[in-house]
Amino acid sequence: MTREYIWEVKVKNTPLLKRKCNRCTNDDFICSEKFRMNAQKKNIDVWLIYRCVKCDSTYNLSLFFRTKPELIQKDLFHKFSENNTEAAWQYAFSQEAKRKNNVEFDFGSVEYDLLHDNLSIEDILGFESETIQFRIKYPLDFNLKLSTVIRTALNISANKLNQLIEAEVFSVNGKFLEKKHKVRNGDIVCVYRDKLKI
Repeated sequence: MTREYIWEVKVKNTPLLKRKCNRCTNDDFICSEKFRMNAQKKNIDVWLIYRCVKCDSTYNLSLFFRTKPELIQKDLFHKFSENNTEAAWQYAFSQEAKRKNNVEFDFGSVEYDLLHDNLSIEDILGFESETIQFRIKYPLDFNLKLSTVIRTALNISANKLNQLIEAEVFSVNGKFLEKKHKVRNGDIVCVYRDKLKI
């Protein structure tokens, strides 16, 4: 028998964008959560607008360039027109947008909360189920390490976590956990109770 719980990563802000400001000495830009659209004959350009945290000058992150409007999904086009916050956040975390614009996102600037049951290693040892699993909700990717999530949710030290990883107590998506593993939405972390030692 398997018990399943949810660990949910709730981000509190978008990452800063790192680039030299043309008007001041600052190199941090914050997402405005607003889009700019510009029609060029039968094509359209779409940008996500960033603002310098110091002088408020703008930088436009290119999302679509000289694209026919019909090639953009209707609901997405509507979200651009309405300055939809959820869509802005999706692009503010987008690795593809980062690569396409050759910019750097400062994922270290992202603050988040981890929603989880207050289970300890001792609690897990007391369960009758042989396997305990945690499904991770992580819709916005900011290079978070799975080891950080496990340490926080189970309230254990880095040394203790390393011991448990070496003892192959944890697996993620069917493979034993490696310390370098980055969280992906939908990851399933299994804890093998029979291998667990205090």
